[in-house]
Amino acid sequence: MSGTLAGRLAGTPAVGEAADGVEAVERARQLRPDVVLMDVRMPRLNGIEATWQLLAESAEPPKVVVITTFENDGYVTAALSAGASGFVLKRLPVPQIAEAVRAVAAGEAILFPAALRRMVTARPLGSAEALPQAALTGREEEVLRLMATGLSNPEIAESFTVSLETVKTHVGNVLTKLGAQNRTHAVVIAYETGLVVPGVAG
Repeated sequence: MSGTLAGRLAGTPAVGEAADGVEAVERARQLRPDVVLMDVRMPRLNGIEATWQLLAESAEPPKVVVITTFENDGYVTAALSAGASGFVLKRLPVPQIAEAVRAVAAGEAILFPAALRRMVTARPLGSAEALPQAALTGREEEVLRLMATGLSNPEIAESFTVSLETVKTHVGNVLTKLGAQNRTHAVVIAYETGLVVPGVAG
């Protein structure tokens, strides 16, 4: 992240900063942080390309949260395609950005509903039958629907009155069966196949 952004997130442990995309990739490889907060617009290598490079070439890649000034649908799609675990806006209050970083570090997905809704409704919806051959169980579909509403693992566990470990197992199975890179990618697949419909409760 840039020095300016690091200053805004005072109180959230930061192990390094970078002035441009090339340096961001190099620093992330050296420091091996849990989460990289990647600015979309950077000199030499933009944040999307840096995310692609970092996640593709690292044996144990960090989680990436892409941050930008503009809620641009193209940025959202590109960030997800690159493997980012979240997408946040710079105009958000600092505590909310810091919380997004902590949530992604804990394995959650961060993508603001308006951006996701616009992205998936711009594409034709398929049907749940379009899901991969290794079909989800009924409970896994329920977990995926709750993931799509933004619930965290602890909240899903509370909803089903099951242990957190049980939910983590279900989430892991969902990601594996869908071939999803992360929770955010799984949610997008859920919308695109019609398993979850924007604006309609499960």
